[in-house]
Amino acid sequence: MTDDPPTLPSQTYRVAALPTRKPMRFTFAPDAAGRAALAVELGLLDLPELLMVGEIRAAGRSDYTLEAVLTARVVQPCSISLGPVPARLSETVRRTYVRDYSVPDADEVELDDDSTDPLPEVIDVADVAREALALALPLYPRAPGAELGQMVHAEPGTAPLRDEDLRPFAGLAALKAKLEGDGQE
Repeated sequence: MTDDPPTLPSQTYRVAALPTRKPMRFTFAPDAAGRAALAVELGLLDLPELLMVGEIRAAGRSDYTLEAVLTARVVQPCSISLGPVPARLSETVRRTYVRDYSVPDADEVELDDDSTDPLPEVIDVADVAREALALALPLYPRAPGAELGQMVHAEPGTAPLRDEDLRPFAGLAALKAKLEGDGQE
């Protein structure tokens, strides 16, 4: 018996069937199984809520723009203790799909607008939501009270070097206090 990975949700719109005169409104709200699959995909402990509401509208003769608001409640593992760290996210999502999109030829190209993509045959708003959620997640979530400890290593018989000893102005402050103390006697 094999454990198949959970199936990621999908909500597709064929570009050829999209209206050109009015926006195509959509709501993406995956069920519990879809949210569980997304949680596994993104390394989350839980994804109790995910909603993306928006529209796809024609932009010119052959291009399209997707604009939406993504809201979510997520539970990530703490980057220190691995304990649960809940968060509430709200992001504005914008993608521009261009029919005549071409990738620049230069070796290194700095893109001003990373929300422009080639126009696909099918726009999957679930993929857009997954990408937007992945980008909105806090990089290093920290549970309340979770702190990095300090490892102290030293040869036997020597004083260990601590972080405070490496602060360059701490020594100057101590010297200044000593000099001011010597001058007052």
